[in-house]
Amino acid sequence: MGFIDKIKERAKSDIKTIVLPESMDRRTFEAAEVVLKEGIANLIILGTEEVIAENSKGLDISGAQIINPYTYKKTLDYIDVFYELRKAKGLTPQQAKDTLMNDYMYYACMMVKFGDADGVVSGACHSTASTLKPSLQIIKSRPGTKLVSGFFVVVVPDCDMGADGTFVFADAGLNQNPNSEELAAITESSAKSFQMLVGEKPICALLSHSTKGSAKHPDVTKVVDAVEILKRDYPHITADGELQLDAAIVPEIAKSKAPGSKVAGNANVLIFPDLDAGNIGYKLVQRLGKAEAYGPLTQGMAKPINDLSRGCSSSDIVGVIAITAVQAQNRHIM
Repeated sequence: MGFIDKIKERAKSDIKTIVLPESMDRRTFEAAEVVLKEGIANLIILGTEEVIAENSKGLDISGAQIINPYTYKKTLDYIDVFYELRKAKGLTPQQAKDTLMNDYMYYACMMVKFGDADGVVSGACHSTASTLKPSLQIIKSRPGTKLVSGFFVVVVPDCDMGADGTFVFADAGLNQNPNSEELAAITESSAKSFQMLVGEKPICALLSHSTKGSAKHPDVTKVVDAVEILKRDYPHITADGELQLDAAIVPEIAKSKAPGSKVAGNANVLIFPDLDAGNIGYKLVQRLGKAEAYGPLTQGMAKPINDLSRGCSSSDIVGVIAITAVQAQNRHIM
């Protein structure tokens, strides 16, 4: 049984309710039909009856709860609480109403805030910023979390590296240029995410264009300093760096480039030095290696709010919904 099949089975064991705010996108309904048919999650789809009818033609979404924000009984409560949350930032009651009625991602986050849903999946036709800004304003980070970050679960076919071809790539979706402390925090969160979702021991490689001093540059020093912070603040995490990608995942190369490292050649959690590297890296593996790539998923949020690549397929959305449901089951360790 592959990674996503295992996740689906876990999702079915304790059904959660996930909100889908992108009723303007056909892929939302294609995914919803599969999720409902397989019993992966309960679904709430936001939108007017006309838009939903138009975009779901020929698909069976009868098991979903359709909520029209313009007529739903709790809309005024959501607006009032959103205003209270943001009035110190200058938000007026009218702006609160306009925001929720014109941006369903905000509305979806308020449903989660109220406990009317367990998580949100969006981003098929919206940017990462449009997806994550509302969640950071409304849901906020989990207590004790130093940094909310983004990651992908990447499953490479016919691969004996990582955890039978399964990896976590981070941060590949949110933080542009993390410093050493932030890289350490991303590593700590990513180790938890890997353990929770994959169920195997996380082995974390902090990546660079250099391996163990082969190059000198402030970008390399940043990674080396992050490893020292991990050793000091998170000694229970198996992590090492700086490592080039081949030294991190190929045992034969690890022996020559990083002899004695417990991580080199065995890594299944790949921590990229910046967002450019992480985003380019996951897309290279996805497109050239024919890998499954689920995300960008968020870690460190109080409740699961997950993004999608705008290039995603409906099957990608199904996978992210299942992952979101499992995160909701394990919210205390997200």
